[in-house]
Amino acid sequence: MDHAQRWHEQRRAAINSHAAALDAKRAAETAQARELLADFIEHAVAWGLAQVRLRVRVPETRTTYRTHLMGWYLRRNRSLGVDAAGGFYLLDTTRSLRSRLRGVRPVPVDPPLHVGVGGRDGEAMPLAQLLRLRLAAGDDW
Repeated sequence: MDHAQRWHEQRRAAINSHAAALDAKRAAETAQARELLADFIEHAVAWGLAQVRLRVRVPETRTTYRTHLMGWYLRRNRSLGVDAAGGFYLLDTTRSLRSRLRGVRPVPVDPPLHVGVGGRDGEAMPLAQLLRLRLAAGDDW
């Protein structure tokens, strides 16, 4: 094996190692976030926090579409939600006649430990803090 081939093999191994480390970190953070959501749900049920029919919104408009989900909104703007089974949902979509007529079936996503990262200033916060604020707000959310 010549020098160039050895270098490419070393780079490939380094890239694979880095990717594996990132995957492990992401999995650990997701597991931690799921624990936070499970604790939130336990407290929400124990405190009698009312579940509502979650709706998906079209950002920058007043348009919303119905879903099959029952749960709690996590943000006042109703862009995030969680169902009683612990599914975490991003509740934004694009305008669609089909969605207006048939509704939307959101798919749960892996919950992050920090929500709103990359968004507008002041929107990012740790998931734990967001869940505490949501519980403290009660049904007046």
